[in-house]
Amino acid sequence: MSSEQFSIRLPKDIKYQLEKLAQATGRTKAFLALDAIEKYLALESWQISAIQQGIKDVDNGKVVSIDKIKSDWNLEE
Repeated sequence: MSSEQFSIRLPKDIKYQLEKLAQATGRTKAFLALDAIEKYLALESWQISAIQQGIKDVDNGKVVSIDKIKSDWNLEE
């Protein structure tokens, strides 16, 4: 995998936390930052994909009424 350098400015408290975590885990700050970014991107991509699929479902009439949900979950008042 090829890589490129990327720099960002961090608030001092975030940088301090990153340094402490790196020391505690024996990992580098770069490793931890990359790991965090990868996890963030995976989560955000999944959420956007799920939202887009939900919009398609609504547009195609694939919906469930609130009354059906209440009934299925025994939430009738």
